Order: sequence, then structure tokens, then C-alpha cells
Amino acid sequence: MPQVENWQLGREMEYPYEGARPDRQWAGVFDLNKCIECQTCTLACKTTWTHGEGQEHMFWNNVETKPYGSHPVGWDQRLLEDLGPNEWADDGTYEGETLFEANGTDWTDPDNHPQKSPSAAMELPGFRPDPDDYRYPNLGEDEIAGDTMESIQHFDEETHPVWFHYLPRICNHCTYAACAGTCPVPAIYKREEDGIVLIDEESCQAYRQCNKACPYKKAIFNAAEGVSQKCVGCFPKTEQGKAPQCFENCLGKIRLHGYINTPEEADDSDPASEPTNPIDFVVHRKEIAKPLYPQFGLEPNVYYVPPITAPVDYLEQMFGPGVEEAIETYRAMRNGDEPELEGLFKLMGSTEWSLTAFELDGDEAVGYYEGDEVGRVPITEPTAERDRYDADEDVYRLDVT
Repeated sequence: MPQVENWQLGREMEYPYEGARPDRQWAGVFDLNKCIECQTCTLACKTTWTHGEGQEHMFWNNVETKPYGSHPVGWDQRLLEDLGPNEWADDGTYEGETLFEANGTDWTDPDNHPQKSPSAAMELPGFRPDPDDYRYPNLGEDEIAGDTMESIQHFDEETHPVWFHYLPRICNHCTYAACAGTCPVPAIYKREEDGIVLIDEESCQAYRQCNKACPYKKAIFNAAEGVSQKCVGCFPKTEQGKAPQCFENCLGKIRLHGYINTPEEADDSDPASEPTNPIDFVVHRKEIAKPLYPQFGLEPNVYYVPPITAPVDYLEQMFGPGVEEAIETYRAMRNGDEPELEGLFKLMGSTEWSLTAFELDGDEAVGYYEGDEVGRVPITEPTAERDRYDADEDVYRLDVT
């Protein structure tokens, strides 16, 4: 069977096509500890890209509440049930089966090639969403998991007895995209210059293989136009060095856009002394940002800083191994022990530009795009801290700084 190297799995895996990486790979980092689900990102995307006829149900960017929210309904739960246990070895190697391995299809057999036999790709695990699956974009919003609690209960521990977290989602522009790997035309391709995955709508013949194969359900059918459509990575902006709409308009400043290398080619320079690739720094060097459901086997290129208030076992199912260490690193950053990370996270949302490098300059963090300075922020902002409990008023404060 064709074998491609998936560094997120720590091994080779099966895929219908030979591996071919782009010249550079579009990537993003989302800090889930700062997301407030204001949906500004969703509206920025919606008003820019999906306001036409047949796109009423489309949210190329959406924000859902975990563990109970999902759009379309059950997009992840249903596939996780099909794939079975999430099995990782102690060294971080994935021992389970990926999307393209689960049914034992021999992808070296020409009769099974997606362009010759659409039925082979249709046998992959997963489902094609029905129109009703798109009716509930706010399903499970703000629903808590965990123990019961009283309305007057307060707790200060960082891991809470009741919890939920927000999960903003866009197309991951996967290295081994399932939408592209199963299209029989093929009408879906990955750009060589930046790794953005696009649908050629003029070539699309509405087989709708992509609607089923994409485990993240970000290839969506437009019944009015008779074609599938998806996030385009805001390439008209990124080609000019600007961050995508959902990144630039994020009020919580949780998003960082740039380009990622493989671990072997990652930038290992020290931002305290010279400009460093910020995505490589958080993903490869600090390992604080993790891919979403890496066990699907697509090598997604949007990375998430796990929320520190959710249970580790749940987060490991979602982001794979290394979550506990990522949370420890994040807490160290909050305590002032990771100035390089602190400076980079302060740069998030401080500029409309993508960041291809950053460095520390004294007590400031500086962001660059292709060598030009595009942002400068203080690493530590002046703050005043109040008591958590006000005895005079007999109230607890939610905001103490």
C-alpha cells in the first residue's frame, strides 16, 4: 500500500496518493484558554465568504462548546465510534487505525484508486451529513460536564469540578486531506506554494465524496449551486501577507497565523537572540499546541493550546499525547517562567499581518512578516490584582486583575 510519513502519528500510514509536501505549509494556532465564543470570527467569515444562495447552512468557521456541542451534529462522536479506541504508545506513536486504514482497503490496487473506483472511497468510516445535521449550530452551547454544583459554590482550583470549553474550527488544510484524497474527479487540490486546500468548483461533479470523507465536515455541499464548497484559507489576503479574516477579527486575540515546517526542518533558533518561526516554536520546540484529532491521520495544520480547566483524559482523546505537559508549560508561562512564549502570545491579534518570525527585544516582543517588522508589544503589561473574595461586600470576584 502507498505509505506516507505522518509526523503527528510518529509513523508511516496508508494513503491513496504518494506523499508530496508543499513549498511551505499554511498553519494556525488557537489558544483555547482565551476563546470567549463571541462568534466574531464566525461572522467575519460568514459575511465575507458564505452569504450567497445555498450557503445559509454553511459556517466555514464555527465555534462550538465541548464536550456536548457539535456542528454538524455529532461530527466527531460518530466517527470516533467508527474508528474505535484511541491507542498511543508511550513514545507517542499511534497504534490504532487511521481513516484510510480502518477498512483494510488495498490502495495499491488500481481498482481501488479513488479516480477509478468511487465506491472504495465511499467505504471509508464516517458519514455524509444530512440537511438536518446543519440546523443546530449552537447545539450544546455552554452546557457543562462534570459534577453538580450549587449556584453559590465557588472554587479556585485550575481544574474545575464542572467544565466546558469552546472549540473554534476552520478547515485544517490537512497535509493528507481526506477531501482531496477521495475526490473521483479530482476537483480538490492542495496548492504547492502554501498548502491551502481548494475545490475547483468548475470541475466539481457533485459526487459528494468530500462531504463524507472529511472527518471535520468542512467540505460542505451547496445544493443551489450543485457543488461542494469549503474554507479557502483567505488566500487573497495571505498572498499579501495578511492574516485570514477569522484570525484578524478575533476579539479574544487567540489566533496566530503563519507557516509550519516538519519536525526535521523546524526552525530551532532562540527568539531571545534572533528571529524565530513562531509556529515551529509553539508546536515543535515548546510542544504547547496540539493538532485536532491527529488519530484521523490527515496531519491537520491548525493547532490548539489545550484548555487548562478541562480533564486531561478528555483532552488527550481530542489532541493526542503530550497534553499534560502542554498544560504545565502554559501554566509556567502564566507564572512568568516562559518569557518567549509570553511575548509571542501577547503578539497574537496585535497585528493584521501573518507572522513568519518573532523575537524578544528587551522587555518587548517583536513580530515580523518576511523580514519586515509588523508588530511590537510589551511582554508584561502593568496589572493590579484584587482579592478573590471581598469580605466587606461578601462577594467573590470573577476578575481579579
